[in-house]
Amino acid sequence: MDNCVFCRIAKGELPSSKVHEDEHTLVIMDIQSVNPGHMLVLVKPHRENIYALDDELAGAAFRTAARVARAAKQVTGCQGVSLFQANEPAGAQTVFHFHIHVLPRWEGDGMALAWPVKNPPREALEEMAAKLRAAVGA
Repeated sequence: MDNCVFCRIAKGELPSSKVHEDEHTLVIMDIQSVNPGHMLVLVKPHRENIYALDDELAGAAFRTAARVARAAKQVTGCQGVSLFQANEPAGAQTVFHFHIHVLPRWEGDGMALAWPVKNPPREALEEMAAKLRAAVGA
């Protein structure tokens, strides 16, 4: 896509601080970093979100995320690492090219990942699990 910032970075048309590159992925430092070592794992071909990934590309993205998460832990000495990946506006996606944030974390770093726990009854969980099993098998 001509106007996609991550496509332009992957093509070398825009500058980035590259960490890693392979056949399917590119890892860059996040220009809007939360903490030192905050990276973005991009898939090279334009894929808007997780729904557009085939299994090979999804596997490549998460293999790369695990690899650079280990590097972030080693280099920064962080106390933990959060992976964040968002899809569609309701899911908090703001750049519509699949990417995974690899975010080194420290106690008290100001980054909050919290959601309202709703604790559905077991019957509701089982009903949803059955629907999802059928969809996964499709």
